[in-house]
Amino acid sequence: MRKVDPVKHEQKRREILQAALSCFVRSGFHGASTTDICAAAKISPGHLYHYFPSKEAMIQALVEMNLSHAAARLQAVLAAPDVIDALVHELENTSLHQPQAQMLSTEALAEACRNPDFAAIVHAQTCAMRTLLVEFLVQAQQRGEVDAGLDPEATANLLLAIVDGARALPIRNPAVDIPASSAHLRIMLRRFLAPPSATRHTAAHT
Repeated sequence: MRKVDPVKHEQKRREILQAALSCFVRSGFHGASTTDICAAAKISPGHLYHYFPSKEAMIQALVEMNLSHAAARLQAVLAAPDVIDALVHELENTSLHQPQAQMLSTEALAEACRNPDFAAIVHAQTCAMRTLLVEFLVQAQQRGEVDAGLDPEATANLLLAIVDGARALPIRNPAVDIPASSAHLRIMLRRFLAPPSATRHTAAHT
């Protein structure tokens, strides 16, 4: 049996996932076939199954990559001088300014409504993302940068809803003013998340 080079294996795995992602953006999770993905990745179906046993396995791998990236980004937000401003900037970059995320997020929710197996993936991803946000909020509260009176679990749920809404906004209204929406998103989240003393201080200087 030929020995597998782990570096090359991982590189090819990522190339396949990127090809799958482009197919999902173009055709949707249901519409994209493994044949389409193989063509995009320039591999045969037999070769594909050395890396992923199914389309669902590729979706799961993409979810895991996204969660890993999200965890790293939230740590970067915590390291910023202004946590709330950095969080808003992160939401803007991953929602209002990210057409790919807008399409995939909407498609994922729609597919979850009609496909129980896909719904399980979405629910697990949401649970993991909520856990990351709760941990982030607790750390920010302990540092006095987020209102300690907010319930982290409920706040995480609302932040997830805000992300979904921000991603849907350009789809609902292609002519939406993105800079104005970003500015209002910043005002809304600062009023919601900032400790009361910080909110009063900001109001006194406006």
